[in-house]
Amino acid sequence: MSSSGDLSADNSGKVQHILAIRFSAMGDVAMTVPVLSVLVHKYPHLNVTVLTKHFFRPLFSHLPNVTIYEADLNGVHSGVIGLGTLATELRDEEIDAVADLHDVLRTNVLRSLFYFYGIPFKQIDKGRAEKKAITRENNKEFKQLKSSHQRYADVFENLGFPLDLSEYSPPPKRKLLSKVYDIVGKQSQKWLGIAPFAQHDSKCYPEDLMEEVLATLSSRGNIKIILFGGGASEKEKLENWEQKFPNVISVVGKLRFTEELSLISNLDAMLSMDSGNAHLAAIYGVPVVSIWGVTHPYTGFKAFNQPMENCILPDLDLYPKIPTSVYGNKVPEGYEDVMRSIPPEKVIQKVLENL
Repeated sequence: MSSSGDLSADNSGKVQHILAIRFSAMGDVAMTVPVLSVLVHKYPHLNVTVLTKHFFRPLFSHLPNVTIYEADLNGVHSGVIGLGTLATELRDEEIDAVADLHDVLRTNVLRSLFYFYGIPFKQIDKGRAEKKAITRENNKEFKQLKSSHQRYADVFENLGFPLDLSEYSPPPKRKLLSKVYDIVGKQSQKWLGIAPFAQHDSKCYPEDLMEEVLATLSSRGNIKIILFGGGASEKEKLENWEQKFPNVISVVGKLRFTEELSLISNLDAMLSMDSGNAHLAAIYGVPVVSIWGVTHPYTGFKAFNQPMENCILPDLDLYPKIPTSVYGNKVPEGYEDVMRSIPPEKVIQKVLENL
């Protein structure tokens, strides 16, 4: 852990205001929410400012004593000079200590600046050596690594605020906003969210197999399937599925992020890849069934408080190199179709168990 100054539990009473830094990506930012929730409920005297992107503001809106400071990384806060401006702005917010939950080039520049201001700065240990050991092809050390959530919690412990993440209580479901009802209708059926995409193709269940899952679940009649996704090509695919299957609705491009969160918090279950939507649903205690390709829950990115049985894995006897990477960006030859070793029936059964 990096440090510029040392705090312990004995003098943590002096710390009133912590800056927590996590810029992206959505799943990683969502994983900070349960940790910050435990922090502010256990230490109610603390104020926490989260330095992140404007888009993520709604994720934290239910947390007491938590405010967002928006980093304009492409504008006024870009480059070393911009980060100098940002550090000065944050110093003027009377920050007592910094929890860097990201450890990237930008936050290392900020660390140097806060050191100059005499503000204690603790940094996440990403466990890079362990992750290298679990993802390498030869002499793989295949074991459960510390979760990202616990790695975040360790940063606060190093600032003098130990946390027990088993004390987490999901927030109440968010009030369903009227726009959601306009698109999805009233809640007469079970609501199943499906987020079939991820940043890398190696983490996406093949579309023809996903269609089999959709065909079976949508034909039952008592399940409304709500499709979540991102860009233009995903939007088109999901709208095609909406047309093709009964009881299926795509919300891509139709809801603001706040509205989407209100919908996710009211789901009965979420079927997701190893991607951000799994972490959004987990904040609210929604059962998450996740499908894994060349990545693996042992690397520490399983959705919070979700049982291992809800992680559907490829055939590891056929594909012993899994996990081939932490992020899904490395696909060895012959590993392009690992997801095809997961039959649709297995996915359907696990979803129905959770519904």
